[in-house]
Amino acid sequence: MARQEKTVWFCSNCGVESSKWMGRCPGCGEWNTMVEERVVKKKGVVSTFEHREDTVARPITQIETREEQRMRMPSEELNRALGGGLVAGSIILVGGEPGIGKSTLVLQNILSMRGRRILYVSGEESASQLKMRADRIGKLNDNCYIVCDTSLESILNHIAHVDPELLIVDSIQTIASDAIESAAGSVSQVRECAARLLRYAKESGTPVILIGHINKEGSIAGPKVLEHIVDAVLQFEGDRHYMYRILRSIKNRFGSTSELGIYEMVQKGLREVTNPSELLLSQGSDEQLSGISVGVTLEGVRPFLIETQALVSTAAYGTPQRSVTGFDAKRMNMLLAVLEKRVGFKLAQKDVFLNIAGGLKVNDPALDLSVICAILSSNVDIAVPRDVCMSGEVGLSGEIRPVTRIEQRILEAEKLGFGTIVIPKNNIKGFDTSRLKIKIVEVAKVEEAFRALFA
Repeated sequence: MARQEKTVWFCSNCGVESSKWMGRCPGCGEWNTMVEERVVKKKGVVSTFEHREDTVARPITQIETREEQRMRMPSEELNRALGGGLVAGSIILVGGEPGIGKSTLVLQNILSMRGRRILYVSGEESASQLKMRADRIGKLNDNCYIVCDTSLESILNHIAHVDPELLIVDSIQTIASDAIESAAGSVSQVRECAARLLRYAKESGTPVILIGHINKEGSIAGPKVLEHIVDAVLQFEGDRHYMYRILRSIKNRFGSTSELGIYEMVQKGLREVTNPSELLLSQGSDEQLSGISVGVTLEGVRPFLIETQALVSTAAYGTPQRSVTGFDAKRMNMLLAVLEKRVGFKLAQKDVFLNIAGGLKVNDPALDLSVICAILSSNVDIAVPRDVCMSGEVGLSGEIRPVTRIEQRILEAEKLGFGTIVIPKNNIKGFDTSRLKIKIVEVAKVEEAFRALFA
């Protein structure tokens, strides 16, 4: 068998190929991302599957549209993130940190799919380890086939033998093709294996789910071209020390990228959280404590209420501490500057600690109003009423700016039994509030919000 060998340079960020080393990648513009690889291509290695017939160019007016056939998954939260289920012939990439629960999420879903032939290819774990995980989940399925292999050509032979209706590859970084002589997980191997699996999915109409690693920056490991090859990218997020997990859609050719699924890690796997607001709000005693406020935020298109906790105390050392968990530290410093400059609260010589309950990380600017109210409540040691929630972005001049999807936020607060919601002024134009039982308080400045809460 003839061999063609050459040394090429790949960008580890975007996958651009170059015949020589370059300090700056010509594709993505990043510095020092070019890595050297020896690529050996063997002639005579062909795909197991035939080429598709060439399509004919047609005017767009003559193209018939049809509804995509979807395979519904047992988890409704997963269906939500996918846009309604797996589309026939699609290839999905699920990424996340090690130990976050990617394999558990996929395994417990396929074990619940009765009547469908499924092939699970594992390149990281042994068959006995997967069986132990299935026993812990408490579900077994005779139609779920397990094979532990890392050779792409061998995997394609297993696929031809089993003829699955759904294929799982865990993980794409461990698979290597004999056509390229470089280490598994390298840029060329990941690109080649993903392209071959994509070709199989489109030719056979079988959905393929790839499980991938993420790098230390938090993005999908491997070349950026991997994300361009697949039809959808789902990111599984969450702190391993907390119980909640968020399945976020980063890219989806068959649905919206603003949808997400929420799970809770329990002993038997992952449990769907259909109403996260009830879990994220404290269910403690009736005693009202200062430094706690409830904000209405959006994750994707789902509104839910979360608890913002703040503690303000006199600085024990010369330099005041600023500690933030689950919120942008720079944004909190900006809000503290607004409180001092525009409202007159002296916080420069005080320690400020801020925490978003539940271990969530929130980037929604509508949480600004809840943050400054929690800080002020702790500073003056006056509790915010427990039946009051709020939503609003705070500007540098101390104004409360309008937020998106305010109607959904109000309805979510009313559904959970809150009596009052504080929102930006003129944010509900054209929204009929006559049928609402919740009291709506509109404020234009930070001072107005404080007077409404602590008058």
